[in-house]
Amino acid sequence: MLARSLTALCTVTVLVSQAFADTARPVVVELFTSQGCSSCPPADRFLSELSDTRPDVLPLAFHVTYWNQLGWKDPFSFDDADARQAGYAQHFRDFEYTPEMVIDGKVEVVGSNEAAASSAINQASRDVESAATVSAKREDGRVSVTIGTGNGRARVVLVGYDTRRVTPVGRGENAGRTLTESNIVREFAPIGQWAGAAETLNATSVKGEHLAVLLEAGDGVIVGAARVVDVPKGAIH
Repeated sequence: MLARSLTALCTVTVLVSQAFADTARPVVVELFTSQGCSSCPPADRFLSELSDTRPDVLPLAFHVTYWNQLGWKDPFSFDDADARQAGYAQHFRDFEYTPEMVIDGKVEVVGSNEAAASSAINQASRDVESAATVSAKREDGRVSVTIGTGNGRARVVLVGYDTRRVTPVGRGENAGRTLTESNIVREFAPIGQWAGAAETLNATSVKGEHLAVLLEAGDGVIVGAARVVDVPKGAIH
């Protein structure tokens, strides 16, 4: 009787664990920002707050280049950030602006409107869905990504980001200010395609203190995400 009870308990535990794994993943919050934009610091501070207080959220700051011609070149800006935002613009406002916040690729809000952003993030957290489980690890400059079975198709994207940077701004709209910014994306790259079957992808690490993996559907909606675990040097497997 005890053995049967333990078996039943283990079965329930496995089912609950599988259900949790299928649904529990961070809500991806992308902020398009620039050190050359005077409206961006409040959004940057809010993203830092999310980074510090919301483990259920993966905040990512994409620094765009189109403010660089106004007196201050954002040292974290890069062309791929512009291209990513332009892709979202096709689904939302048909134009790019800062600070724009995109939640799970589904909803966009003005990033400095903390009330609207919080409401959208909380709603996404309640409704979060995953096409498949995702896990990943980085070791010796290589990244291994494991994706479970599921429905649909998705592009697998590796994102590298720095936790926090402090920058004294010398010119432009934020001249004289010292900006503290979090989860700054340094590089991202597609590393493969997922089509419903379980698979493991191996890739070279991109630039960044930390890494994350995103599953993106064809319409840009995020259908899976995971933070990459760093394996210490010399760890025994």
